[in-house]
Amino acid sequence: MSTAVPPVGVTFASPYPAALDARLDEQLSRWKWLVKWILAIPHYVVLAFLWIAFVLVTIGAFFAILFTGRYPRGMFDFNLGVLRWTWRVAYYSTTGLGTDRYPPFSLGAEPDYPAALDVEYPDELSRWKPLVKWAFAIPQLAVVGLFMGGWHVNALWSPGLVGILTLVGVVLYAFRRVYPEEIFRFVIGMVRWAFRVGAYVALMRDEYPPFRLEP
Repeated sequence: MSTAVPPVGVTFASPYPAALDARLDEQLSRWKWLVKWILAIPHYVVLAFLWIAFVLVTIGAFFAILFTGRYPRGMFDFNLGVLRWTWRVAYYSTTGLGTDRYPPFSLGAEPDYPAALDVEYPDELSRWKPLVKWAFAIPQLAVVGLFMGGWHVNALWSPGLVGILTLVGVVLYAFRRVYPEEIFRFVIGMVRWAFRVGAYVALMRDEYPPFRLEP
Protein backbone atom coordinates (compact mmCIF):
# COMPACT_ATOMS: atom_id res chain seq x y z
CA MET A 1 0.00 0.00 0.00
CA SER A 2 0.99 3.62 -0.24
CA THR A 3 3.52 4.62 2.42
CA ALA A 4 3.64 8.29 1.52
CA VAL A 5 1.05 9.29 4.15
CA PRO A 6 3.15 10.03 7.23
CA PRO A 7 2.02 9.11 10.76
CA VAL A 8 1.40 12.68 11.85
CA GLY A 9 -0.69 13.95 14.72
CA VAL A 10 -2.48 17.23 15.17
CA THR A 11 -0.45 20.38 14.62
CA PHE A 12 -1.59 23.97 14.25
CA ALA A 13 0.32 24.45 11.02
CA SER A 14 -1.87 27.37 9.94
CA PRO A 15 -3.28 30.43 11.66
CA TYR A 16 -6.61 28.63 12.17
CA PRO A 17 -6.65 27.31 15.75
CA ALA A 18 -8.56 24.08 15.13
CA ALA A 19 -6.87 21.00 13.67
CA LEU A 20 -7.84 17.47 12.65
CA ASP A 21 -5.63 14.78 11.23
CA ALA A 22 -5.26 11.03 10.80
CA ARG A 23 -2.64 8.52 9.81
CA LEU A 24 -3.12 5.50 7.60
CA ASP A 25 -2.18 2.15 9.14
CA GLU A 26 0.47 0.27 7.21
CA GLN A 27 -1.52 -2.96 7.35
CA LEU A 28 -5.31 -3.10 7.16
CA SER A 29 -7.69 -6.02 7.03
CA ARG A 30 -9.08 -6.40 3.54
CA TRP A 31 -12.66 -7.06 4.64
CA LYS A 32 -13.04 -5.89 8.24
CA TRP A 33 -14.45 -2.58 7.00
CA LEU A 34 -17.67 -4.46 6.16
CA VAL A 35 -18.42 -5.05 9.85
CA LYS A 36 -16.69 -2.15 11.62
CA TRP A 37 -19.96 -0.21 11.84
CA ILE A 38 -21.43 -3.16 13.77
CA LEU A 39 -18.41 -3.41 16.06
CA ALA A 40 -18.74 0.32 16.79
CA ILE A 41 -22.39 0.11 17.97
CA PRO A 42 -21.42 0.40 21.68
CA HIS A 43 -19.69 3.67 20.82
CA TYR A 44 -22.75 4.91 18.93
CA VAL A 45 -24.93 4.30 21.99
CA VAL A 46 -22.60 6.26 24.27
CA LEU A 47 -22.14 9.03 21.70
CA ALA A 48 -25.90 9.47 21.36
CA PHE A 49 -26.03 10.55 25.01
CA LEU A 50 -22.82 12.55 24.76
CA TRP A 51 -24.19 14.55 21.83
CA ILE A 52 -27.33 15.38 23.78
CA ALA A 53 -25.02 16.69 26.49
CA PHE A 54 -22.94 18.49 23.83
CA VAL A 55 -26.00 20.44 22.66
CA LEU A 56 -26.99 21.35 26.23
CA VAL A 57 -23.44 22.42 27.10
CA THR A 58 -23.25 24.53 23.93
CA ILE A 59 -26.48 26.29 24.91
CA GLY A 60 -25.00 26.99 28.33
CA ALA A 61 -21.79 28.25 26.73
CA PHE A 62 -23.84 30.53 24.46
CA PHE A 63 -25.20 32.42 27.44
CA ALA A 64 -21.85 32.41 29.22
CA ILE A 65 -20.16 33.97 26.18
CA LEU A 66 -23.02 36.44 25.75
CA PHE A 67 -22.63 37.79 29.27
CA THR A 68 -18.95 37.23 30.06
CA GLY A 69 -17.13 36.91 26.73
CA ARG A 70 -15.63 33.60 27.88
CA TYR A 71 -16.31 29.93 27.13
CA PRO A 72 -16.15 28.19 30.54
CA ARG A 73 -13.10 25.92 30.45
CA GLY A 74 -14.88 22.85 31.82
CA MET A 75 -17.61 23.14 29.20
CA PHE A 76 -15.03 23.66 26.46
CA ASP A 77 -13.00 20.62 27.47
CA PHE A 78 -16.10 18.43 27.59
CA ASN A 79 -17.28 19.47 24.13
CA LEU A 80 -13.77 19.05 22.73
CA GLY A 81 -13.73 15.56 24.21
CA VAL A 82 -17.00 14.68 22.49
CA LEU A 83 -15.60 15.87 19.16
CA ARG A 84 -12.43 13.83 19.68
CA TRP A 85 -14.37 10.69 20.58
CA THR A 86 -16.67 11.17 17.58
CA TRP A 87 -13.77 11.58 15.16
CA ARG A 88 -11.97 8.46 16.41
CA VAL A 89 -15.13 6.35 16.03
CA ALA A 90 -15.91 7.81 12.61
CA TYR A 91 -12.38 7.20 11.35
CA TYR A 92 -12.53 3.59 12.50
CA SER A 93 -16.04 2.72 11.33
CA THR A 94 -17.27 4.94 8.49
CA THR A 95 -15.04 7.84 7.41
CA GLY A 96 -11.66 7.09 5.93
CA LEU A 97 -11.53 3.61 7.49
CA GLY A 98 -7.77 4.00 7.74
CA THR A 99 -7.23 1.98 10.93
CA ASP A 100 -8.26 -1.36 12.41
CA ARG A 101 -7.47 -0.24 15.96
CA TYR A 102 -10.65 -0.17 18.04
CA PRO A 103 -11.21 3.36 19.38
CA PRO A 104 -10.96 3.92 23.13
CA PHE A 105 -13.96 4.97 25.22
CA SER A 106 -12.41 8.28 26.13
CA LEU A 107 -12.95 12.03 26.03
CA GLY A 108 -9.20 12.60 26.25
CA ALA A 109 -6.68 13.37 23.54
CA GLU A 110 -5.38 9.75 23.20
CA PRO A 111 -2.20 10.75 21.32
CA ASP A 112 -1.35 7.15 20.39
CA TYR A 113 -4.56 6.67 18.42
CA PRO A 114 -4.23 7.31 14.64
CA ALA A 115 -7.02 9.90 14.54
CA ALA A 116 -6.46 13.19 16.33
CA LEU A 117 -8.31 16.46 16.83
CA ASP A 118 -7.70 19.61 18.82
CA VAL A 119 -9.01 23.14 19.29
CA GLU A 120 -7.05 25.88 21.03
CA TYR A 121 -8.90 27.23 24.04
CA PRO A 122 -9.86 30.89 23.45
CA ASP A 123 -9.02 33.25 26.30
CA GLU A 124 -11.72 35.65 25.11
CA LEU A 125 -14.60 35.54 22.63
CA SER A 126 -16.82 38.14 21.04
CA ARG A 127 -20.06 38.61 22.96
CA TRP A 128 -22.18 39.32 19.89
CA LYS A 129 -20.90 36.73 17.40
CA PRO A 130 -22.79 33.81 18.99
CA LEU A 131 -25.96 35.55 17.80
CA VAL A 132 -24.97 35.44 14.13
CA LYS A 133 -22.42 32.66 13.62
CA TRP A 134 -25.08 30.33 12.22
CA ALA A 135 -25.85 32.91 9.52
CA PHE A 136 -22.20 33.57 8.72
CA ALA A 137 -21.65 29.82 8.40
CA ILE A 138 -24.36 29.20 5.77
CA PRO A 139 -21.94 29.23 2.78
CA GLN A 140 -19.60 26.89 4.66
CA LEU A 141 -22.45 24.56 5.64
CA ALA A 142 -23.54 24.31 2.01
CA VAL A 143 -20.06 23.09 1.04
CA VAL A 144 -19.82 20.76 4.02
CA GLY A 145 -23.20 19.28 3.12
CA LEU A 146 -21.80 18.22 -0.26
CA PHE A 147 -18.78 16.68 1.45
CA MET A 148 -20.45 14.88 4.30
CA GLY A 149 -23.87 14.02 2.86
CA GLY A 150 -26.96 13.33 4.98
CA TRP A 151 -30.70 13.70 4.63
CA HIS A 152 -31.99 16.18 2.07
CA VAL A 153 -35.30 18.00 1.60
CA ASN A 154 -36.46 15.33 -0.85
CA ALA A 155 -36.20 12.73 1.95
CA LEU A 156 -33.32 10.98 0.20
CA TRP A 157 -30.08 10.17 1.97
CA SER A 158 -26.74 10.93 0.32
CA PRO A 159 -23.37 9.54 1.47
CA GLY A 160 -21.62 12.69 0.24
CA LEU A 161 -18.19 12.79 -1.36
CA VAL A 162 -16.56 11.55 1.84
CA GLY A 163 -18.67 8.41 1.92
CA ILE A 164 -18.25 7.68 -1.79
CA LEU A 165 -14.47 8.17 -1.78
CA THR A 166 -14.05 6.18 1.43
CA LEU A 167 -15.86 3.27 -0.21
CA VAL A 168 -13.68 3.56 -3.32
CA GLY A 169 -10.54 3.61 -1.18
CA VAL A 170 -11.34 0.51 0.90
CA VAL A 171 -12.58 -1.48 -2.10
CA LEU A 172 -9.34 -0.74 -3.95
CA TYR A 173 -7.43 -1.79 -0.85
CA ALA A 174 -9.42 -5.02 -0.60
CA PHE A 175 -8.48 -6.08 -4.11
CA ARG A 176 -5.10 -4.41 -4.64
CA ARG A 177 -3.71 -3.97 -1.09
CA VAL A 178 -3.23 -0.30 -1.94
CA TYR A 179 -5.19 2.56 -0.37
CA PRO A 180 -4.59 5.44 -2.83
CA GLU A 181 -2.85 8.32 -1.11
CA GLU A 182 -4.76 10.93 -3.14
CA ILE A 183 -8.12 9.55 -2.03
CA PHE A 184 -7.02 9.35 1.59
CA ARG A 185 -5.74 12.93 1.66
CA PHE A 186 -8.84 14.25 -0.07
CA VAL A 187 -11.15 12.48 2.39
CA ILE A 188 -9.24 13.75 5.42
CA GLY A 189 -9.13 17.23 3.88
CA MET A 190 -12.92 17.30 3.51
CA VAL A 191 -13.43 16.08 7.08
CA ARG A 192 -10.92 18.67 8.28
CA TRP A 193 -12.93 21.41 6.58
CA ALA A 194 -16.18 20.12 8.10
CA PHE A 195 -14.60 20.00 11.55
CA ARG A 196 -13.40 23.60 11.37
CA VAL A 197 -16.91 24.71 10.46
CA GLY A 198 -18.34 22.59 13.28
CA ALA A 199 -15.99 24.13 15.83
CA TYR A 200 -16.98 27.60 14.62
CA VAL A 201 -20.73 26.93 14.77
CA ALA A 202 -20.31 25.30 18.20
CA LEU A 203 -18.93 28.68 19.38
CA MET A 204 -15.50 27.27 20.20
CA ARG A 205 -13.65 29.83 18.07
CA ASP A 206 -14.43 33.25 16.59
CA GLU A 207 -12.11 33.00 13.57
CA TYR A 208 -14.03 32.35 10.37
CA PRO A 209 -13.03 28.97 8.86
CA PRO A 210 -10.96 29.10 5.67
CA PHE A 211 -12.33 27.66 2.40
CA ARG A 212 -9.68 25.00 1.90
CA LEU A 213 -9.00 21.29 2.42
CA GLU A 214 -5.45 21.39 3.75
CA PRO A 215 -4.45 22.55 7.24
